[in-house]
Amino acid sequence: MKIPKQIQPLIEDGLVDDVVRRLMSGKEADVYIVRCGTELRCAKVYKDAVKRSFKKAVQYQEGRKVRNSRRGRAMEKGSKFGRKQQEETWQNAEVDALYLLAGTGIRVPQPYDCLNGVLLMELITDEDGEVAPRLNDILMSAEQAREDHLFMMYAIMKMLCAGIVHGDLSEFNVLVDEYGPVIIDLPQAVNAAANNNAQSMLERDVRNITRYYAQYAPELLNSQYDKEIWSLFENGELQPDTELTGYFKEDTQAADVDGVMLEIKAILDDEEARQQRLREEDD
Repeated sequence: MKIPKQIQPLIEDGLVDDVVRRLMSGKEADVYIVRCGTELRCAKVYKDAVKRSFKKAVQYQEGRKVRNSRRGRAMEKGSKFGRKQQEETWQNAEVDALYLLAGTGIRVPQPYDCLNGVLLMELITDEDGEVAPRLNDILMSAEQAREDHLFMMYAIMKMLCAGIVHGDLSEFNVLVDEYGPVIIDLPQAVNAAANNNAQSMLERDVRNITRYYAQYAPELLNSQYDKEIWSLFENGELQPDTELTGYFKEDTQAADVDGVMLEIKAILDDEEARQQRLREEDD
């Protein structure tokens, strides 16, 4: 097939030998199967912002650090250079997330390189060596659904332990190889501690995955992994080996508003007294 212009530099640099075929075209990127020596890999070619249809991108960019102050100012102004830097930040988020998660043992494609808006990574295949299907393309028993759902809950939990929330997880962003689910598509991954939307995104990820598996095991709809996981994280109790139950007890104790207001008043009174002492000392 005709070589996409974005992949041409990888061929010239010897990173890719040939483009086999286009695997898919998505809202944020086109994915190709490429040949690298004796191996088949994926080349994810990111689309320009003007062509990308990903919604509410600003929510996902909150909390992403830009080390170079000039780049940060350009991104804020929306200049041509700034838009280019914003695109690179968007793409690097997926590369960084893949390296981090792969290094912690979470099942994601192994990244190899990222050059000029093209991410070169592992091609996930099934037991026959064919491209692994997406989760939404397979059927399963209730027992398998319960097993894989639990696996995904722990994967989401371990991602959060690594400081990351996927942010767009669903049956369309999970591949299934002979060993089970593999999480893909992470350019919108957010920093759990720095993004104010992290909790709602994690809860949505859990709900999306749970609803899918509940087609085969309806009782999964009664689980509350989203609230359990986030509560443990918020309280500093979440660890990679934490055992999840799927249950969460809501705190029904009413907030002591009067007590809080009294504490605030006491702090303000103390500050006013301190300022008064400073004024008296000046006099």
